[in-house]
Amino acid sequence: MKEKTSVTLSKEVLRSIDRMVGSKRSRSSFIEEVLVKYVANSAKEERDARDLELINRHAAELNRDALDLLEDQAPLGEFPEQ
Repeated sequence: MKEKTSVTLSKEVLRSIDRMVGSKRSRSSFIEEVLVKYVANSAKEERDARDLELINRHAAELNRDALDLLEDQAPLGEFPEQ
């Protein structure tokens, strides 16, 4: 369901929108598409920032675990006798 709202934009912004959308679609559909993309991108950036913070908080432990796993592996080029 859509709701009507009022937004005040500068003439320059409206001219730019009109040039981009031409007569093929409405300003409203264009503005909605742009805002949907912006909101999705903002949510992704927030998730990425939380993930990065979590990784950084546990980096030392993750690095130790990775080194332990690497030490347990056979050296490249050397295979156990069969």
